[in-house]
Amino acid sequence: DSFANRTNRKQRRGGLNGRARGVLWVKILVTGATGHLGSLVVEKLLESVAPGNIAVSVRDPARAERLRRRGVDVRRGDFDHPETLAEAFAGAERMLLISTTGDNETRIRQHRAAVAAAKGVDEVDMVINVGLARDGEFAAVEADIRAVREAAPAPVVLKVIIESAALTDEQIVAVCEGAERAGADFVKTSTGFHPTGGATEHAVQLMRATVGDRLGVKASGGIRTREAAEAMVAAGASRLGLSSSRAILEG
Repeated sequence: DSFANRTNRKQRRGGLNGRARGVLWVKILVTGATGHLGSLVVEKLLESVAPGNIAVSVRDPARAERLRRRGVDVRRGDFDHPETLAEAFAGAERMLLISTTGDNETRIRQHRAAVAAAKGVDEVDMVINVGLARDGEFAAVEADIRAVREAAPAPVVLKVIIESAALTDEQIVAVCEGAERAGADFVKTSTGFHPTGGATEHAVQLMRATVGDRLGVKASGGIRTREAAEAMVAAGASRLGLSSSRAILEG
């Protein structure tokens, strides 16, 4: 199931728009929302999620003014200033962490600070630095994942989004192996917004063969029909991120 669909179900039950001690409780928080990938993610969420149930953490809120005007909860959160993050992440139940750039030490420090500040989050979806994976820097990718896992230990569910369509088979295997060693709970095919595409049966089969039954495999990105959903499950997916859940369930 997708972020958007889980959010809408809870919204219909009346569980999202309340305030507690002055904090707006939201379902989804997206970091890096003014970057290329983050912007695409937020735009997609806005197609099916009420704006008030989306929060974005950005370094410069002025750059997200267009989102604020649409009702999105825009918050200032700067990974280089951890004191800003607790307030930026307050009330979120799920976080989509867009991997930052920079050298290994800086990136790991930023990721650890971000996740440590996300108190109350029950799931973290982490997008790997795809450029590192494509360059064969698998130790750096694994270190990023481990930093997030250490900052968000179980029972928080950690899903690692690998953007499988952008990787070769060998790179998919290496990243999945690293995710398992680093303590991830799921490996996930894609955000659905990468220009190379989303989930494929081949990628799901390869990911499942790599992690066995030790991790979950989530297929996400471009799954729009019942046939495609069933094919992903047959290939080894244990969870799906669907573009159109109602249409798929209705056949």
